[in-house]
Amino acid sequence: MTYLSPLIGLGLAVIAGSIMFTFLGKPPLAALYAYFIEPISELWSVHELLIKAAPLILMGAGLCVCYLSNNWNIGAEGQMVIGGMAGSILPVMFPEVVGPFLLPAMIIMGTLGGMAYAAIPALLKTKFKTNEILTSLMLVYIAQLFLDWTIRGPWRNPEGLNFPETRRFDAAARIPEMMPMDGRANWGFVIAIVVAIAIWVLMSRTMKGFQVKVIGASPRAARFAGFDDKKMVFFAFLIAGATAGLAGIIEVSGATGQMLPTISPGYGFTAIIVAFLGRLNPIGAIVAGLVLALTFLGGENAQVVLGVPDKAARVFQGLILFFVLACDTLILYKVRLAFGAAAPAKGGA
Repeated sequence: MTYLSPLIGLGLAVIAGSIMFTFLGKPPLAALYAYFIEPISELWSVHELLIKAAPLILMGAGLCVCYLSNNWNIGAEGQMVIGGMAGSILPVMFPEVVGPFLLPAMIIMGTLGGMAYAAIPALLKTKFKTNEILTSLMLVYIAQLFLDWTIRGPWRNPEGLNFPETRRFDAAARIPEMMPMDGRANWGFVIAIVVAIAIWVLMSRTMKGFQVKVIGASPRAARFAGFDDKKMVFFAFLIAGATAGLAGIIEVSGATGQMLPTISPGYGFTAIIVAFLGRLNPIGAIVAGLVLALTFLGGENAQVVLGVPDKAARVFQGLILFFVLACDTLILYKVRLAFGAAAPAKGGA
């Protein structure tokens, strides 16, 4: 039942989504076809699916480490934004810098940018006992506003006819496409798969992965074993920040080729669903990332074909998370209804 739980949750989400589409005045079968089948019926749409899946897989795999260690990082969206900005410094501010080292430098800078931003809620939690859910979430809005100000201000393209965007990246600053003649999918998807597998090896085959699971399952037992929970907070947040920053620079240098006021349609928040739908397993996050990427692509297709509102796609994603978590709860715990006052324990006063 543990392995069937996500499938049951998906099935219930499909049923609830059908009811939602009915209330919206849309034929449910046509809406589900537009969401799940039509987006992958042509080769170009499969390429778009891989583009959208790459950041979801990366951030979902990184968040698995956080959640398994009982650190609730809700700020992957902001860490992705800062990573994209940090990795774009060279092509935006120094466009004359080109060469084979440019793209690797951008990837490193983007990864470090995400790690630095993720370290803020980790520091606040370990030093001041602040709630990492609130701090990581609030930092998302700071990152988004900082990005908007930067693109409309110092990074605005002087030749862009006053549109809020940076200059286009040089070819040396772009992630190459996997099949240039057949579609837009780039090697960022391959990078995401490799990183997810590397995190799975870390979690399942190393002592550090064992420490993550022990601290998350039983902090008291971890202290008896000599594991440092404060160091684990930083480790988990830095791993998640690194994957989010990498996702940011892959999105910018691969899919868009420039910085815009918004570089993510909510990938960082959707990655939370990816992590839980994948059973907090980085390999599972690969499958879940493809499924959630399909809902993004299907939502865009349903808007065009059926006139479904954009928010309906977000609601549908939320339904998936709700039913998956609900199934987990009902599998792990038995629900009992108790009426009246509880009887006193035997031997008690």
